[in-house]
Amino acid sequence: MNEEFSPTQNRRDFLKNTAVVAGITVVPGVLLYTGSMAHQPENAVTSDRRWGMLIDTTKCTSGCDACVNACIEEHGLTEEVRAEVKPQWIRKVGLRDKQTGKEHSLPMMCQHCEKPPCVDVCPTGASFKRADGIVLVDRHICIGCRYCMMSCPYKARSFVHETLENQKPHSPRGKGTVEACNLCVYRVDKGLNPACVEACEKDGQKAMLFGDLNDPNSEIHKRLKEIGSTALRADMRLNPGIRYQGL
Repeated sequence: MNEEFSPTQNRRDFLKNTAVVAGITVVPGVLLYTGSMAHQPENAVTSDRRWGMLIDTTKCTSGCDACVNACIEEHGLTEEVRAEVKPQWIRKVGLRDKQTGKEHSLPMMCQHCEKPPCVDVCPTGASFKRADGIVLVDRHICIGCRYCMMSCPYKARSFVHETLENQKPHSPRGKGTVEACNLCVYRVDKGLNPACVEACEKDGQKAMLFGDLNDPNSEIHKRLKEIGSTALRADMRLNPGIRYQGL
């Protein structure tokens, strides 16, 4: 590829231009795809819909890791050889109410904020939010600066330190890039639930509910209207798409 980087061409344009060539391996295990090769959602992505999740902490037990294990299996998060850099797209955390002393166990992942700080600080536009509210990372133009990791108040993003092999075709990853929960967007575009939600239901907990927050006829919309919910770090006014009940 004869591509020159001239003083009049900024880094962002250069990265975008070089990402349009299909089939070029930039680092081991990372393959670039053109738009025509990418999976197209069955329904058009529109701002009329906002995908979100409601987690009932009263049904979430500390000893259950079904959602975490499902995420690891679904996205192949097993290639990192060092425990200290193990990716955590979703992790179980414990919260304790300072006033009552009551403890809660809950899954923590990217909160898919309406106003995501990770998007604001990204210098290349690799971190972006779809019209339907799902926050994603475009690994084609991620330069691994990790500004988004520093800006996330939920510590929901991971950096890929190792060269990856045997990746999942539906969930490509790449050394030197940042990654996080993407709500299994390729499943959502097919009309399916994220893997964690499906696993929680199969395990019998049924603590996770996924759906369109904007649809007044959706179960998640009705539950939120009837019972209400809590947003983590509500003080930051990010309006996350992941809500919790029972806190």
